[in-house]
This record gives sequence, structure tokens and C-alpha cells, in this order.
Amino acid sequence: MIAQTIQLALAPVFVLVAIGNILNLLSSRLGRVVDRSRQLQERHVSTEGADHDEVVAEIRLLDRRITLITRAFRLLVVAGLCIGTTVAVLFLEEIAHVSLQLLAAGVFLIAIALLMWALVLFLREIQVAAAQLRIPRAYLELEREI
Repeated sequence: MIAQTIQLALAPVFVLVAIGNILNLLSSRLGRVVDRSRQLQERHVSTEGADHDEVVAEIRLLDRRITLITRAFRLLVVAGLCIGTTVAVLFLEEIAHVSLQLLAAGVFLIAIALLMWALVLFLREIQVAAAQLRIPRAYLELEREI
């Protein structure tokens, strides 16, 4: 029955919502990284010596973050397409009265694997961002008691 198919399709749809939320989060992070890289590109031409080296080092880290985020984006979009395909296969199975459960399960598992891979890239991007934002020990003045 179509009602059962709709119930069966709910789980993949919830995964699709989660993917959408992660894409939204990555989109905001990418926007901030791009804005910062543009600022640094403007400073790049006007700096020299140690200041220039700092700018270049940060630009390199931002480039790494952009790469990780865009790879995660790609994986999430493909995972979303797989989820949509899973739902379509479930309905096609019901309408055509053919057994496509193995196909639906396979496509769903691919989507979950892509989602997990994207989350690993997201974790890596967070690690790069955290390393980039470390406060230099000199600013902490750890030798002083406060």
C-alpha cells in the first residue's frame, strides 16, 4: 500500500533534512572563510617580511579549509541525491509491483557512507580551524599569576 511506502520513506527523508542542515552549516562556515581570505588577499600585496609570512600562512590554512568544506559539500549533495533515489525506488517498487528492496537498501547505504565521509571532512575542517585560532602562548602570560 502507498501509505506503508510513505511511512517507509520517512526515515530517508529525515536523513535528507539532516543533510540539508549540515549543508546550511557548511555554507555559513564557507562564507566566513571566503570573507577572511579576501581580506588577507588584500593585505598580501601590502605586507613584507614576517607580516607577509603570517598572511601567507593563514591564506594557506584558509585554502585547506575551503578544500575540505567543498569536498564535504560534494559528498553531501551526492548523499542527498542518493536519499532521493532511495525514496523514488521505494515508490517505484510499490507502483510497479517489483521487488527493489535490495536496490533501495544499497542506495541508502551509499548515502549513509557518503554522509559519514562528509562528516569526517567536516571534523577535519574544524580541526584545521581550531589549530588556526590557537592563542599564542605569549598572550596568555602564563608566567604571571592573576
